[in-house]
Amino acid sequence: MATYKEKVGTSVVNFAGTYPGAVDGELWYDSTNAAFKYQFANVTSAGSWATGGNLNTARQTLAGAGSSTAALAFGGVGGGPTNQLQDVTELWNGSNWTEVNNLNTARGFTGGTGTSTSALCFGGNVSPNQQTELWNGTNWTEVNDLQAARQQMGSAGADNTSALCIGGAPYPSNSALTEEWNGTNWTETGDLNTARAALAGAGTKTAALAFGGDTGGPNSSKAEQWNGSNWTVVNDLNTARDQLAGSGTYTEALAFGGDLGPPGTSADTELYNGTNWTEQNNLSAGRRSIAGSTSGGTSSALAFGGEGPPLSAVTDQWTGAGAPVGGWSTGGNLNTARSSLGGAGTSTLALAFAGDTPPISALTELYNGTNWTEVNNVNSARRFLGGSGTSTAALGYGGTNGTPGSGGKIALTESWNGTNWTEVGDLNTARDGLGGTGTANTAALAFGGTKPGAGNETELYNGSSWSEVNNLNTAIGRMGSAGTQTSALAIGGEPDTTAKTESWNGTSWTEVGDLNAAKESIAGTGANNTSALAFGGSLNPGITGQTEEWNGVSWTEVADLSTARQSLGTSGIQTSALAFGGYVGPPGVTTATEEWSSSSNVIKQLTD
Repeated sequence: MATYKEKVGTSVVNFAGTYPGAVDGELWYDSTNAAFKYQFANVTSAGSWATGGNLNTARQTLAGAGSSTAALAFGGVGGGPTNQLQDVTELWNGSNWTEVNNLNTARGFTGGTGTSTSALCFGGNVSPNQQTELWNGTNWTEVNDLQAARQQMGSAGADNTSALCIGGAPYPSNSALTEEWNGTNWTETGDLNTARAALAGAGTKTAALAFGGDTGGPNSSKAEQWNGSNWTVVNDLNTARDQLAGSGTYTEALAFGGDLGPPGTSADTELYNGTNWTEQNNLSAGRRSIAGSTSGGTSSALAFGGEGPPLSAVTDQWTGAGAPVGGWSTGGNLNTARSSLGGAGTSTLALAFAGDTPPISALTELYNGTNWTEVNNVNSARRFLGGSGTSTAALGYGGTNGTPGSGGKIALTESWNGTNWTEVGDLNTARDGLGGTGTANTAALAFGGTKPGAGNETELYNGSSWSEVNNLNTAIGRMGSAGTQTSALAIGGEPDTTAKTESWNGTSWTEVGDLNAAKESIAGTGANNTSALAFGGSLNPGITGQTEEWNGVSWTEVADLSTARQSLGTSGIQTSALAFGGYVGPPGVTTATEEWSSSSNVIKQLTD
């Protein structure tokens, strides 16, 4: 029988721990854990959305054209107390929206397709509902009208010389009519099999897809495919809805957002492969009357505007499926289950301290990459404290000891030297539920918290005392935190469960891109304010295992924790993190520890 070396070309490497030289698929022997292991690239099986720069004008029933890196948004309803019709046009450069020349006629519920330099706008809820305008990259020009007046139609087309107008509504009835644009005139062509309005479209004038919509009764899940002459019924969407948006081609399309009727708006995203629709990761928030870039699909797309309610300016960027992502794997359990604890260190050398078992605890445990060991306790038992530093040089500060009155909010700071905790200079403001970052027990940043109302105070520690520095923009508590004392993030939090993120540059805080989902009692970790993870927390209601990754501009949903929980401890950085303890809802607290591997590889162990 051939040996492994003869078949593969190399012998099995013997290495103590994770072999850093391993290539995908290579087997090695981990002598530390007496196990055979291998490595492979971890990729998403479903695509995800990341938040991008907001529209300048929040609005719904707008239209879009272009791609995820060069898009156009135009028309709509919003922008004022009376929700007036809009003529505003905005251009997307891959990061931000800029206002450019307006439509000649303000309108909403309009059709739109094409590119950022060659687009078409047609129909809408302005009499006589037939106007067509052509965009040349600089200006809009009125051209020949639609044959039939209508609004809330589907759209498809490559540019301003070639387009389809599909269905729509001259209420009280819905339309099955399809019209083709040849660059000069609209011509009636083959009807849809199912008349409907508020539907979405994708593709070109000769190869298109129409899906969802309002048929005058329940929302529709129907999808139809266009071959240039006729519509053919294909497989339905998984979720029936109207007022949705679409992007892509007739064989690779995305459907996203929409209105479900009661119980409300949808964040659902579905991917069409030419035969079937598959559910993907959701938009950052449910929105109806949303717009999208008309090209993209499986690899790239843009979703913008709409109504939650309220009116939205949010932009979501589609990252596609098959991208490398990280993953959580099971680590050694804490010795004592608890929540609301402090954490410090890395993913392989970590410290967990204090927390709520219940009762309120002073316990400290040290993680060596495999197991937790109990070490010397903190001097003051507490929960909801801030923590930062390393496994040999950590700080724990603030929190609550549960005494009556102010809820036991304390300012006490303790320093860990690798063996013992020592009381050092107190915070200036007693509080719990605060965020904390820092590189050692001589350098830290403490921010936000509850005192008992939410606070925005920020304090900087120099090794002996705390100094007040510039405040957070928003008073917040029970947020996630990541980074260092000079480069930090404050993530999510309460009151009024939020998705807000603020970035600290060593001097002041700036609001940056929101989480995809608002959360409180969330965990965060990361090397700095451009590279972080946020995971777990409460969606209020509901405890989540959702994990989001920060690239300095936007958050992207990645692999969930195996154990959904809130008020958990954490250590490490974006590419190698640890999650431990937390509250899981009834029956209570957990000992579970999970290890986050880098965003490129997953290590697996061979089992019998």
